[in-house]
Amino acid sequence: MKDGLMPDDDSELQSPDAVVLLQRIAREVTTTRKLVSEALAGMRKAEQEIPEFMRRFGNYFHDIVHIKGEYVTLGIHPPPWLDREMERCHDRMRQALELLHQDDEAFGRIRAEMAKDPLNRYDHTRQLQAPKEVSNGSDKSKVVP
Repeated sequence: MKDGLMPDDDSELQSPDAVVLLQRIAREVTTTRKLVSEALAGMRKAEQEIPEFMRRFGNYFHDIVHIKGEYVTLGIHPPPWLDREMERCHDRMRQALELLHQDDEAFGRIRAEMAKDPLNRYDHTRQLQAPKEVSNGSDKSKVVP
């Protein structure tokens, strides 16, 4: 090994020390791959209910509300820039919720699944879109769920 990183020939890779080192590296790579896969699976499972961008945005909006609340608690008028940020967050929250409640988005899919439960306390079907009529090229239209 001239530079200490790569062997000069294959014979150095056959030495007992090199084999042990390569086996240890292989185990560490396998463990790392397994742990990364588990972490990604957990993230995907968590995002089935609430997408990550919405969770982070909700936390940010919550923080802004509490910052303003601290001003009010101290009897200090909140600065105008804080009110403007709350207004921006208010509109962005509405936009994000409208997006996520579309039928093919996260909240729309969850709502459709929830509507199937006969034991629901609340009516989730009222928020589902009615089936759309699609022309099939003939005189008759058919309803597509």
